[in-house]
Amino acid sequence: MKVVKASVLVVTILLFIPFLHPAMALANGTESEVVSNSGCWSRCGGRCSKTEVKGRCMKYCSICCQKCNCVPSGTFGNKHECPCYRDWLNSKGKPKCP
Repeated sequence: MKVVKASVLVVTILLFIPFLHPAMALANGTESEVVSNSGCWSRCGGRCSKTEVKGRCMKYCSICCQKCNCVPSGTFGNKHECPCYRDWLNSKGKPKCP
């Protein structure tokens, strides 16, 4: 029982860390933000806010954010703000990042 309570506590803390310290800085004068790994979840939440498949969008956006350290502004497009995010392709040659 103690293990379950400890696990729930750890998961809860991990879920709220991104909201406590979203370290952000402007990159090259664009509106794209360079984010820490802890800030990826909140930035991707904005990026994926209008998608029909939110879980998949959040998964791939978070992966891309952790690799590229940035997420383009807005809910669609603006990938020119983050070239790594724009240029990363999946095995089928399609964009990996939403």
